[in-house]
Amino acid sequence: MRRRASEFTVEYVLDLLCERGLLREEQRRHVLTRQGAQRQKLARDVGAGARRRELSPVEIVASFDFADPKKRPEKIDQDKIVGVIAESVGMSFRRIDRLKLDAALVTQTVSLPYARKHGVLALERGGRALVMGVTNPFDDALVDELVELTRNDVSRVLCTPSDVFLSIDEVYGFRSSIREAQKDLGARALTGTLENLVSLAAGEQLEAASAPIVTAVDYLLSYAFDHRASDVHFEPRREETAVRMRIDGVLHVVYRVPRALHEALTNRVKVMARLDIASRKPQDGRLRLQRGESELDLRVSTLPTAFGDKVVIRVLDPAMFLKDLGELGFLEDEQPVFERWLARPTGLILVCGPTGSGKTTTLYSALRSVSSPEVNITTIEDPIEVVYEEFNQVSANPKTGTNFGEALKHILRQDPDVILIGEIRDEETAQEAVQAALTGHLVLSTLHTNHAVGAVARLIDLKVPSFLVAETLVGVLAQRLVRRVCHWCGGDVVLTPDELGELGITHPDEYSGRLVARRGAGCPRCRHTGYYGRGGIYELFHVNGRMREMIAEGSAPEALARAARQDGLRTLREHALRKVALGSTTLEEALRVTADSEGGR
Repeated sequence: MRRRASEFTVEYVLDLLCERGLLREEQRRHVLTRQGAQRQKLARDVGAGARRRELSPVEIVASFDFADPKKRPEKIDQDKIVGVIAESVGMSFRRIDRLKLDAALVTQTVSLPYARKHGVLALERGGRALVMGVTNPFDDALVDELVELTRNDVSRVLCTPSDVFLSIDEVYGFRSSIREAQKDLGARALTGTLENLVSLAAGEQLEAASAPIVTAVDYLLSYAFDHRASDVHFEPRREETAVRMRIDGVLHVVYRVPRALHEALTNRVKVMARLDIASRKPQDGRLRLQRGESELDLRVSTLPTAFGDKVVIRVLDPAMFLKDLGELGFLEDEQPVFERWLARPTGLILVCGPTGSGKTTTLYSALRSVSSPEVNITTIEDPIEVVYEEFNQVSANPKTGTNFGEALKHILRQDPDVILIGEIRDEETAQEAVQAALTGHLVLSTLHTNHAVGAVARLIDLKVPSFLVAETLVGVLAQRLVRRVCHWCGGDVVLTPDELGELGITHPDEYSGRLVARRGAGCPRCRHTGYYGRGGIYELFHVNGRMREMIAEGSAPEALARAARQDGLRTLREHALRKVALGSTTLEEALRVTADSEGGR
């Protein structure tokens, strides 16, 4: 029996979800009553693209954000709805991995207006048939049209509207922009050696404001935002430019762009950041972009290399830096300890860890938790990561002679209650920070040590007397970031004897087959890594009365570490293994991230 596209309605989707126990009758009536207004709202939110096509019933129902009664607090999103529909009609459901799409196949199969009108996308060739992703399972007439258009057999898989239309926008938008830019720039490309780069510095520059290049950079930034990238790298090579993005702490090659376009792409970024496009020196800049209802700060760094300027864009999302303390990843007994530190009116609180371990997020979140109209918070940063109106933020600039120590002297005359020092990196800053803590201020800062107890020795190395360290130090928080198991593809796995041995279990054979953890199988949402998002692991060193005495007496770091363990200090690795037991991360990730923190223990 042939099915018509018009049979795929909101009513059909609602009835199916009610039949499967995912919606209640009152929710069904609510959607039917509100669907007209919701359709208009969605068309405004999605933009012009939605106004040029019919919104899918899946998009409308999913937009109500109903909770899944079988898997709270999950929502009944497009994935769930399409999965149920696919099972009901006997079709395969597929998530689209946009990086694996063949742009030539997509654009040569059907035109952009046709793809957008029918919600259809060529995914791959499967033998003699074209595999087409569709959004309407009832449109049998579309199959006949596609067979006639393509002169191929056609096999359908059902995809979410969000996957299909985002892929259409990217492939027909970004990749066609790259082709147009390449055509426009043609012979004006650089030849790609350091000598040519120097000799051409005063010559003709590639046009950065041509429409295809502007469009291509916009698409790259949108892709970075959509995939939660923290950094975007434009890396020139001999024959091409690699565009890499750091997602969940790991770099991935996202695109390979023709080498001829490198300078046009990087010049466009420089223009946006108000940098000198003719300069062949390293430069730093920043810009703010509005995306939807939110604003994002981007920090831009350029560095001349053998094949051209390497450009790195750091994506600074205020929502990622300013979290509630409960969102950071503390275990149940850790957050109250950290909150007690922050409740102190005076003293020094340190956060330790390598670059990229989430120290700034912890500190900004801590400041936000103590912020109020009665509290004067002042920060000294190099550079200011995220501008936040509730803080008085000062940029330390060594070029003008305003280093951390010098800036702190002036800030102390500004009647601060809480002071954040971006980093204690020299003797002057360490001594000024301790003096500020002694004179009635709560001081927060970062220090580069592998574990929490090591901060004491580091302060003493910076010529702070041990009795002053004992007097001012409230506590030290060491931290790392671990990748979380993907929520969508994660499943239970039984730990092997070797893995049990890694856990320190002395007789692993006795527990073989009995201890369970979680691991992601890999899916398009997590880019087939098995991980989605990151969370913190922590080591809290609380300076109590006994610790103050030991620090003042100059006790060795090993003695301090032993005493801290006796007082209940949980190491980074122990915290990470707790997260493994809770199913938050994997054993491999826990061991990888904490490898540097176990030395000398």
